[in-house]
Amino acid sequence: MKIAIVGSGYVGLVTGACFSEVGINVVCVDIDSKKIDNLNNGIIPIYEPGLEEMIVRNMKKDRLNFTTNIAEAIKECQVLFISVGTPPDEDGSADLKYVLSVARDCGKNMNDYLLVVTKSTVPVGTSEKVKNAIQDELNKRNVNIDFDVASNPEFLKEGAAIADFLKPDRIVIGLNSSKAEELMKSLYKPFTLNGHPVIFMDIVSAEMTKYAANAMLATKISFINDIANLCEIVGADINLVRNGIGSDSRIGNKFIYPGIGYGGSCFPKDVQALIRTGGEFNYNLRVLKAVEEVNKDQKLVIFNKINKFFEGDLAGKTIALWGLSFKPQTDDMREAPSLIIVKKLLEAGAIVKVYDPVAMEEAKHHFADSVSYYKDQYEALIDADCLAILTEWPEFKIPNFKIIHKLLNTPTIFDGRNIYDKDEMKQYGFNYYCIGVDTAKTKIPATSIN
Repeated sequence: MKIAIVGSGYVGLVTGACFSEVGINVVCVDIDSKKIDNLNNGIIPIYEPGLEEMIVRNMKKDRLNFTTNIAEAIKECQVLFISVGTPPDEDGSADLKYVLSVARDCGKNMNDYLLVVTKSTVPVGTSEKVKNAIQDELNKRNVNIDFDVASNPEFLKEGAAIADFLKPDRIVIGLNSSKAEELMKSLYKPFTLNGHPVIFMDIVSAEMTKYAANAMLATKISFINDIANLCEIVGADINLVRNGIGSDSRIGNKFIYPGIGYGGSCFPKDVQALIRTGGEFNYNLRVLKAVEEVNKDQKLVIFNKINKFFEGDLAGKTIALWGLSFKPQTDDMREAPSLIIVKKLLEAGAIVKVYDPVAMEEAKHHFADSVSYYKDQYEALIDADCLAILTEWPEFKIPNFKIIHKLLNTPTIFDGRNIYDKDEMKQYGFNYYCIGVDTAKTKIPATSIN
């Protein structure tokens, strides 16, 4: 079987690599010629554990190829996935111009039956627009070629995308023809042999499933952060509360870790798009509006704690930040809390020093020369007045606290991901602030560590 994947970004590359890994011939298409040239030379534009090795391996076996020529990619192709971006418009709605452009290209170039599958995250009703765009181009050519449209949303977690694709929790497929169903069953058979479920449904429901899933996860994050903020006020410990509610199987312990808000390419965009869809149908999604509002405020929590500690005078203070990506195991900084925190620190006159294991080059696109970059996490602490943890990278979880204490001007840590234990930090002689725990009353004088 030969398939084409249009859009060689995060979703397109992971999808193409994983399909080729099980023996399918895959052609990935992108209009960015520089990106395609780099890919053909084994240069991967994103960081995702295991992806580079998989791409190079399947390119060598000629099962994975890259091109800018969609007409060539469609030849002898049975299934074409649309995996291009759907960035939010100013009003929060998803911009479908790239999706519909691919649809028109299909109509212009297809000569045999083609199953066109939207894998991009798209609003309800998009597949119908894709179908109409293809048909319009076929009408212009005055040809009658059979085709189907389907929806196959992705549920990949950045940092674990390869495992998510190869061993999925579920595969959701929306379609309306038996021919399309047989093709998709055949395509996904290698991933379902171990019992991973394929859930077939109508197209509209599949489109809604993607948005509803991300909105639910975003809701859990904003809920626990809202409760964490209340815990600080009333004197409760959110870490204990989280364990207490997470043990309930109806709630579960995933996505209820307090922190500094969600970011990335999916949750912010998809929550906004779903709110917008509700508005288009005169339905007010009140819960999701609150989710978005809480998340916006949560990104300011660490800055507010730092500002309060220094009594509102951050001018000339040096702040060291560990972690810039919106989550570990990725260099993605889209909608990352670090963007807001750095901006606020700089506006307050602080000097900012940053370190991240993989996102340093990406950070330079956002911060340019307004911050200082360091290749070593401890080097960033030299002469800093405090340390703030913004991303829970594994290497930050058990650092050398003696070195941290020695290097900081003031032994103070602001933990935006609650990766340290407050009692242990007190023993080490740190002023320690985290999320959802009133640690201010345990502030102690700076002392040396024995």
